[in-house]
Amino acid sequence: MADDADQNDNRREDPRRAIELKVEYKRLNKFFADFTKNICKGGTFIKTSKPLDIGTRFVFKLYIPKLEEPLRLQGEVKWVVREEDIDMSLPRDERPESGMGIRFLYKVDQERADLEHLVENLMVDSLGQLLSSKLMGKGGRSDGQK
Repeated sequence: MADDADQNDNRREDPRRAIELKVEYKRLNKFFADFTKNICKGGTFIKTSKPLDIGTRFVFKLYIPKLEEPLRLQGEVKWVVREEDIDMSLPRDERPESGMGIRFLYKVDQERADLEHLVENLMVDSLGQLLSSKLMGKGGRSDGQK
């Protein structure tokens, strides 16, 4: 499955931002608290030793430091890296982490727009306007136009 993760990284449509945010979710009446490894407009990677199965849809809470309440988001597991699939012969810094790639799902377009705006703001806060605009392919403009 680690190969699937590498292929998905190469096909990503939106730029990623390395960020660690707390994530909580429930499965089969058990609660899990894990952390994101990165986030983009389209989804996130949740670092966990117990990833859900590919295709699983679930609701999770994403804790953003500047927000009083966590975001409740719906996502779908698109790919997983299980601990037993990691090639331990690779150098430590080249090994993928166990976890799951999540695609955000939305009920209405406004949910998508709101989350995309929030992700853009997270990137600007941590990288600065110019660099984040370049990463998002906006040529340095801050008004969302290319």
